Amino acid sequence: MFRKLKIALFSFFREFLVFHHSSLEFRAKLLTAMISAGKGDLECEEKTLEEIAHSIYKNDEIRADILIKTTHEYIEKVKEMNDLDIDELILDIDKNLKKHRKFYSKIDIDILKRFLKCKASTDEKLLRLRIIEFLQNELKESKGKK
Repeated sequence: MFRKLKIALFSFFREFLVFHHSSLEFRAKLLTAMISAGKGDLECEEKTLEEIAHSIYKNDEIRADILIKTTHEYIEKVKEMNDLDIDELILDIDKNLKKHRKFYSKIDIDILKRFLKCKASTDEKLLRLRIIEFLQNELKESKGKK
C-alpha cells in the first residue's frame, strides 16, 4: 500500500522529486512509441515493458515502477489522441534527441526489439520496425557528428 502511494506521488511530482526525470521520460516515450504501434497482445506488451524497466533500473525498483507508470501515462495520451498521437510522439523524440545529445545513449535497440516478439498485425509489426529503423538512423547520424 505504502509503495503504491510512494510511486504515485513520485510519478505525479517526478519533475521535482525524481533525479534525472527528463531521461526517464525520454525512455518512457521510446517505450510508448513501441507499445502504441501495436494494439494486439497487451499481456505480452505489459510483460515486456515490466522486464525492460526492471532491466534498465536493476537496483532501483521504485524508479523502474515510475518508468512503467510514466509509460502508461503516455500510452493513455496516445490512446485518447487529445494531447499526443504516434506521429507527434516520434517528432517529440526526434526533437529531444536534437536538443539533448545525452539521450542518444538512452536508446537501446535490442531492448526495443523485444516488442517485435509480441503478436501484432502486419501493419503494426511494420510500424514497430520503422520506429526501430528511425532510431538506428538517428544513432548512426549522431556518431557521424562526433
